[in-house]
Amino acid sequence: MAAASEKEKKSTAREYFEALLIAIIFVNFARVFVFQAFKIPTGSMEDNLKVGDHIIVNKFIYGPKFDNPLTKLFPLRDIRRGDIIVFRFPEQPETDFVKRVIGVPGDTIDIRDKKVFVNGRPLDEPYVIYDDPQVYPDQPALPEPWRSRDQFGPFRVGPGQYFAMGDNRDHSHDSRYWGPVPRGMIKGRAFMVYWSFELPPPPQGSPPGARMKELWNVVRHFIDKTRWHRMFFIVDSRYHYTPGISSYGNE
Repeated sequence: MAAASEKEKKSTAREYFEALLIAIIFVNFARVFVFQAFKIPTGSMEDNLKVGDHIIVNKFIYGPKFDNPLTKLFPLRDIRRGDIIVFRFPEQPETDFVKRVIGVPGDTIDIRDKKVFVNGRPLDEPYVIYDDPQVYPDQPALPEPWRSRDQFGPFRVGPGQYFAMGDNRDHSHDSRYWGPVPRGMIKGRAFMVYWSFELPPPPQGSPPGARMKELWNVVRHFIDKTRWHRMFFIVDSRYHYTPGISSYGNE
């Protein structure tokens, strides 16, 4: 009887272990191939994405499509102009960036007095903000970032590349300065803000002490510093203003 009971305990423990192992495998599979969590560390995408927003990145949507009926059942598609993407920074691949796709392969990008033109036509950008009234002239003698901020191009986007810019146009380190994003460095599309915290997160690669301080701030200020009104909104392809919160626009 005792032996049967011991065998039953081992069987139960094994079931729990196998369930835990399967859960870990599933979570890691989802993190690698389907979804990834990402924190917004800078204001380059305001007002659509704010510093302290925690977003879910859809890594599945840009998966390869094969010529068979099964792939038609999955929500797969190519990268489109207007998509907000998370990608590895080409000049520092260990760092992730989030920007908006402005130009796709074959597009010609031209910026004149801050206005973006794609293939000779002005781009409708209701999501963009400018908080610097200064417009820098087209002067090659101007140093960066002023030289390329307001006057840029024409630049033709090559095959397998994407021209990406921040919505906070006067304060974004983007393709105007370091070039287009290779397709292989794009991780996925920003999908949803699942949590938003007013206190900015430490930069990527910060020492453990900064991470512990961040955790302590979350414990102390979770209730009063969480932006409850921003939780669970879907990041669409154009804009998502926050009524009563944004410092510009019709609000």
